[in-house]
Amino acid sequence: MTQPLTLHPDRLFPPDPDTRAIARRLYDGIKGLPIISPHGHTDPAWFATNDHWKNPAELLITPDHYVFRMLHSQGVAMEDLGVPRADGGPVETDPRAIWKRFAERYHLFRGTPSRLWHDWVYAEVFGLDVRLSAETADHYYDVIDAALQTEAFRPRALFDRYGIEVIATTESPLDDLAHHRTIRASGWTGKVVTAFRPDPVMDPDFEGFHANLDRLGELTGQDARTWEGYLAALRDRRAFFAAHGATSTDHGHPTAFTADLPDAEARALFARVAAGPVSADEAELFRGHMLTVMARMSLDDGLVMQIHPGSFRNHNASVFARFGRDKGADIPTRTDYVRALKPLLDAVGSEPGLTIILFTLDESAYARELAPLAGHYPALKLGPPWWFHDAPQGMRRFREQVTETAGFYNTVGFNDDTRAFLSIPARHDVARRIDTGFLACMVAEHRLEEDEAHELAHALTYGLVKETYRL
Repeated sequence: MTQPLTLHPDRLFPPDPDTRAIARRLYDGIKGLPIISPHGHTDPAWFATNDHWKNPAELLITPDHYVFRMLHSQGVAMEDLGVPRADGGPVETDPRAIWKRFAERYHLFRGTPSRLWHDWVYAEVFGLDVRLSAETADHYYDVIDAALQTEAFRPRALFDRYGIEVIATTESPLDDLAHHRTIRASGWTGKVVTAFRPDPVMDPDFEGFHANLDRLGELTGQDARTWEGYLAALRDRRAFFAAHGATSTDHGHPTAFTADLPDAEARALFARVAAGPVSADEAELFRGHMLTVMARMSLDDGLVMQIHPGSFRNHNASVFARFGRDKGADIPTRTDYVRALKPLLDAVGSEPGLTIILFTLDESAYARELAPLAGHYPALKLGPPWWFHDAPQGMRRFREQVTETAGFYNTVGFNDDTRAFLSIPARHDVARRIDTGFLACMVAEHRLEEDEAHELAHALTYGLVKETYRL
């Protein structure tokens, strides 16, 4: 028996009627604001070619590690979901079969943010009014597949339809940014910019690191196996990315450790790193020193610095071997920020012209470490709940724990950090509802006047992210 799919207009708002009424007013004031998506992993090729997505599975399942992570945990082989294998081995190629496997297990997502995002997409984007299940799988597939063949569902049309003002993708320093050049030359008015992610040439543990150094040298005409040439090559690539719209860098290190080595020690360490394998301690020291180097470069070129530490990446060795990076096997770890960031903050933390955005997967650090740090150092801002925590409960915990010390204006609004394009408006709607609900509670408790809450709702939705990321 099919069940109706409905999106309640008061979803995620406070249950108290008076507070809920305030939340409605605040939400009505910001729900139509443009979307600023300053950090994410959508494919720039979508907007460069503007080709139709081939089928529902390609759009909503295969690129989304939130989806196949859950299904993998329940024993579904990733090959059966069409996830490409690193060795080119066989995987499911029938998109309807992939969709049915997902639909039959859609109940597994109850209570998760993925359920919120997907239901929003089904109802708001495709107009579906029955819940996804094994019984409705073919109906869903047919409706979505038919829509994807129309002009209204090309990537650029959807970008415009949902009021996206700007999207930042994320690329390796070895990327030629050809898709970004194609977008800019096309005459389309949509703004898609890149972000500089130097991990492949800054992390000695990154697969292919030494080959990456050689490629960095080829791209820049520098000898990237020497310290001077390496630094010059990084500056060159940062300038190249900035010329293609980048306003930020992004650093996904395993920890928040930083260092500020004397030049002779940095030079000697790099010589060891460039020559061959190094110990785990040396790799960590090099990554930590390079964060401080990157911060100083940001002082010179104005790029906003994002630090995303605290993930044990590719924890599942067999999944990594079969499918490569970013396949849902990354696990949060405990992260120290107070001691780990001190060398970097001693060097540049009081620089008002520098912006460093800190993210965390360790919620225990919110009130104890991150809010006090951002509430003191001019260079620091707090990024929004990220990855495992960009969910209603995680967003509420963030506001509750950081606001009392860091305030609102040392945070940077919301970013969606997604590979799944249609989850962008869905995720931003969740964030807007949670923030207006939080502000409504402050108004109801007489901790904030309602006119101030309206100003804050606009800032948290639009103003802070645009200002902080210099967009």
